Amino acid sequence: MSSTTTSTSTPTSTQPTRTSTPSTTAATTPLPPRTGDQYTISHGRYRAVITEVGATLRILTCDGVDVTVPLGADDIVSCCHGQLLIPFPNRIAHGTYTFDGTTYQLPINEPARDNAIHGFARDQYWTLVRLTERDVTLAWRMPPVSYYPFDIYVTATYTLDDDGLHVRVRAHNLGATAAPWALAMHPWIANGFSGYGDEIDADNARCTLEIAADTHVCVNDNLIPTGTEPVDGTKFDFRTPRALTEQPYDDALTDVHHDASGNTAAVLTRPDGMRVRVGGDGTITSFQVCTGTGFPPDQHPAGVAVEPQTAYANAFATGVDLIRLEPGSTSETHMFIGVLD
Repeated sequence: MSSTTTSTSTPTSTQPTRTSTPSTTAATTPLPPRTGDQYTISHGRYRAVITEVGATLRILTCDGVDVTVPLGADDIVSCCHGQLLIPFPNRIAHGTYTFDGTTYQLPINEPARDNAIHGFARDQYWTLVRLTERDVTLAWRMPPVSYYPFDIYVTATYTLDDDGLHVRVRAHNLGATAAPWALAMHPWIANGFSGYGDEIDADNARCTLEIAADTHVCVNDNLIPTGTEPVDGTKFDFRTPRALTEQPYDDALTDVHHDASGNTAAVLTRPDGMRVRVGGDGTITSFQVCTGTGFPPDQHPAGVAVEPQTAYANAFATGVDLIRLEPGSTSETHMFIGVLD
């Protein structure tokens, strides 16, 4: 854990805040929240809080209304809530992959399905690089481990603009060999209600989702891809707005359309009329959509996960959409979340 720093300044509209809400040990030593220092940024209608642990997006509001499902500063993060998934998103079957002729065994952190899931950086402490009123940059370096021995240095910059939150993730290969790389952002878009457990499904069913994607990724019982199918005539055709009445969803959609500026986006429309746009640049090849149906009640966020990804599940094993990061090179991905007027 990095050393903690506490700001005693009173937040104002012109001053970014880096706060450590005090708790105490038996020795009455002040400690930050369990998610580490809290970095609050604001601009116009938007406010966001990013945490030291995992560079996690804990809060995003527009005009004081939650855009993403909020987390408490001491909450256990369930369902990768607001986290960055690096250096791979989703699952790797049996935690095994081969890269440039060498086979690696990852830790199995989804034992019920015998999978490695969602990378390594989400539970790690990140280092503050820069904090201003409207942006924060955090950095993380992959520790030396046998199952991913590549020397990757990552920065994540969160910036608020008039149209919402922009997230730029840059991965630089400091090592002497090429490295496999993929990423995703895992926001849970709030549905506008405060439901609990199974009632969240009914709330989500009142939302519509639009994603310009032509292909659905089929999976087995362990949620590992087995092939693809066209979305035509299926519940996965979100090319025009579709109500989420056919839950469950925990599915990847690929062959996404990019606009003239190179971006791709999904739009979730809530019953209160808020339209939340989430997406990214040309490196985004798919979206994972998860409604959380059947999750334990205390681990079911009141919304829908809409995750822009550079690759879908098992990319380390299959090579599908995998980024090959050569020595000395950098891969950059720009993602965003905002409210459409």
